[in-house]
Amino acid sequence: MATESGKKLFVGPRFRRIRQQLGLSQTQIAEGLGISPSYINLIERNQRPVTAQILLRLAETYDLDLRDLATADEDRFFAELNEIFSDPLFRQIDLPKQELRDLAELCPGVTHSLQRLYAAYTEARRGETLVAAQMADRDEGARFEANPIERVRDLIEANRNYFPELEQAAENLRDELHASAEELFAALAARLREKHSIVTRIMPVDVMRETLRRFDRHRRQLLISELVDGSGRAFQLALQIGLAECGATIDAIVNRAGPLDDTPRRLYRITLANYFAAAIMMPYQPFHSAAENLNYDVHVLAQRFNAGFEQVCHRLTTLQRPNARGVPFFLLRVDNAGNVSKRFSSGTFPFSKFGGTCPLWNVHSTFDTPDRLLKQVIELPDGTRYFSIAQMVRRPIAPHPQPQPRFAIGLGCEIRHASKLVYAAGMDLEKAEGTPIGVNCRLCERENCSQRAEPPITRTLILDENTRRVSSFAFSNAREL
Repeated sequence: MATESGKKLFVGPRFRRIRQQLGLSQTQIAEGLGISPSYINLIERNQRPVTAQILLRLAETYDLDLRDLATADEDRFFAELNEIFSDPLFRQIDLPKQELRDLAELCPGVTHSLQRLYAAYTEARRGETLVAAQMADRDEGARFEANPIERVRDLIEANRNYFPELEQAAENLRDELHASAEELFAALAARLREKHSIVTRIMPVDVMRETLRRFDRHRRQLLISELVDGSGRAFQLALQIGLAECGATIDAIVNRAGPLDDTPRRLYRITLANYFAAAIMMPYQPFHSAAENLNYDVHVLAQRFNAGFEQVCHRLTTLQRPNARGVPFFLLRVDNAGNVSKRFSSGTFPFSKFGGTCPLWNVHSTFDTPDRLLKQVIELPDGTRYFSIAQMVRRPIAPHPQPQPRFAIGLGCEIRHASKLVYAAGMDLEKAEGTPIGVNCRLCERENCSQRAEPPITRTLILDENTRRVSSFAFSNAREL
């Protein structure tokens, strides 16, 4: 496409990612756009520019937001690169930000590889990966295998947390069951019993002990602890059906990821089975329609679909179907010590892969107000603003005297989408003051923050025994190179 300055738009890698996210071949997308497959091939190899007509046709045919196409993945990749190259390891390299943006846009595969390499490096630097490898006498390649949890998170992000094959399978099954939300547990139990000869049993806690769900393969019994609430019970039955009936589909998705070690492969399969279970409880089309009509009222959605607050929030991050997209949400789950146990983003929020979150984000305050939903406008150092809601949730109760597990769920979106949310009603989003936060302390360069836990790794720490500042750490204004 020729811009006002006369420059042509070459977006080959970006175009290819869009096609792959839509699950289309070059021939299929060429048919949809009314051009030849060979021309698509040239576009993806950056040998032909993309015209305005093709972009508009792409957006209209597949219900894509061109603003998201231009920034979503690149912003995420740029945030990852910026975090990596802020490490003191690279302080002698004067690397302009624009070069990082160029790399994120043109070479996303390289960005992903650098992220994995840096993750392995940080593990080795702590002594964990190398020591484990030496004790187990593993080969050199195994020493640098990325953390399996991060590996699976990367795969989820690469698919924008949307798997059309599982969505379709879940909708087909739900149509077969023809059951309301209140009847779903009974319908799923009947499905397991009649089609797979699996009997569902709710078991007392003294039998299950620390286990909430267990499939007894020999006796063909699915055992669920009495501690699991109603929505959790339906979810566990749906997960078991997913493993029994969608195993081939799940394996096909896993195989698309390329070579995986046993641990990330198993974790990916479990994650996809969980995705299918959520899609059974909240089928895409009715859930998307309800979310839009209710202005994303999480509590009402939970009531309508007989689901939990966290289940609904998680499901909202998956609404990426062409022609029926929802608000691109991000989600975070933390415990009261600040440990991040879940994060998903269908938008551009720059989650840190190598640290915690900012304590000024009120997701942490929900532990002090367990019965309230908190909302907040937050602003990152680069000026990007987001709207978020947060609430504390309780997991399956634990028998006395074990501590009751509690987590905080944060759900948010870019400020430009916030007007669609019931929680922003009556707010002047343009004038609302945003709470300044950082990605995390090690990357945030905001000065005089009373909540700072460590100095930024991009600045030199200043120590002065004669002065005590608001922040526990003082640092130079000049960025280290």
